[in-house]
Amino acid sequence: MNELSHVIEEYIALRRSLGFKLQGVARGLRNFAAFAAHERVDHVTVEGALRWALQTTGNERSTAAARLRMVTGFARWRQATDPRTEVPPPNLLPTRYHRKRPYIYTDDQISQLVVAAHRLPSPSGLRGLTVATIIGLLAVTGMRVSEAVALDRADVDLEDGILSIRQSKFRKSRLVAVHPSTRLVLTDYAATVDRLVRRRATAPAFFVSERGARFSQWAVGYGFAKVSGQIGLRAPIRGHRYGHGPRLHDLRHRFAAQTLVAWYRAGLDVERELPRLATYLGHVHVNETYWYLEAVPELLELATQRLLDRRTEVDA
Repeated sequence: MNELSHVIEEYIALRRSLGFKLQGVARGLRNFAAFAAHERVDHVTVEGALRWALQTTGNERSTAAARLRMVTGFARWRQATDPRTEVPPPNLLPTRYHRKRPYIYTDDQISQLVVAAHRLPSPSGLRGLTVATIIGLLAVTGMRVSEAVALDRADVDLEDGILSIRQSKFRKSRLVAVHPSTRLVLTDYAATVDRLVRRRATAPAFFVSERGARFSQWAVGYGFAKVSGQIGLRAPIRGHRYGHGPRLHDLRHRFAAQTLVAWYRAGLDVERELPRLATYLGHVHVNETYWYLEAVPELLELATQRLLDRRTEVDA
């Protein structure tokens, strides 16, 4: 490990000791350290950081800007002990973040995803069962995939159907109640894992691989990309890979959008109900939940019609 790699590990450890998870940032900075080692550079330079940031697989400028911000944060910290360090100036890669419009899966597409996931090959069939169960759980709870794979057995109350989400995004924790049918699926999954995985008794994770290790977010994403391609939601590109398409995170968007649509159709006061949905989803601000009203055409139409109805009542 060269000096820059060693210092980056110190930086990551320090930030994590302060409560930051830094999962993506840690991977990015380690990748930058490998890039710097290949370039035979032992300190951060603006030119080097910019070249690394622009080495993205896609063409999105926002991705390159995010990579540059990773190095900039580290460089500010490193400059205090290494005066050779150059800090990239702000707006070197100016970009505006645009939230992607959510893809709202149909019930039939969710069923197809779950069925296809069950067919994913593995020695005991546990891989397919795990991916299918996680996809179903995300669809009916709106959880983040990171929250699902982080669940420990102690976090899943199979008697009362309560999931404990601990220290999730923005270090928020919450309880998520699930439908009795979901509780039964989770109970069956736990029983199957106990039967198939020898080390289950000592594994804290609820969702595990065939070796008894925690099932990773990457493994869920890879399995999802494969099955979504198999059912036609992603176009094949080369080999056994598939191109871009609806995301795993869109299952969360679907849950939120369907909940709001149901409330509108039931005649509920959606503005009063929104804080409940925001809490259930783990949003920091209710404004994050309001976003769905303009991002989903059907919701915007329902909200507009509700406003027109209220004006008609006032005029009458």
